[in-house]
Amino acid sequence: MKGEIILRIIIDTDIAIDFLRGDKTVENILSKLWENNITNISILSVYELFAGMKKNEKEDTLNFINASTVEPVSLKIAEYGGEFFKKYRKTGITLTTVDCLIMATAYLKKYKIFTGNIKHYPEKELIYYP
Repeated sequence: MKGEIILRIIIDTDIAIDFLRGDKTVENILSKLWENNITNISILSVYELFAGMKKNEKEDTLNFINASTVEPVSLKIAEYGGEFFKKYRKTGITLTTVDCLIMATAYLKKYKIFTGNIKHYPEKELIYYP
């Protein structure tokens, strides 16, 4: 439809871990999102998943990653991520590099962030509430 806004989601690492560890609520939500082909995952979350993955979780982890579009970090995303970091550091909030870059990806691509760590993302309009 003309003018229709299509919701796009970027999955935070914590949600990916919850899914991979068998959280049924997260499984149900992600199944619906995957059916609509609207999910993305940052390359940084992919890194975090591999960094924390147990040996026997590789196949499930790869299947999870391949169910979504992997978002790279562009120069523009890095720029906006740095700006988010500075903006919030001035207010006494220190964010991680990964969270700033995921937030920048969501902001620039008009995605919502599916996360259980809402406090990691002070740009509340970017949060996906299922």
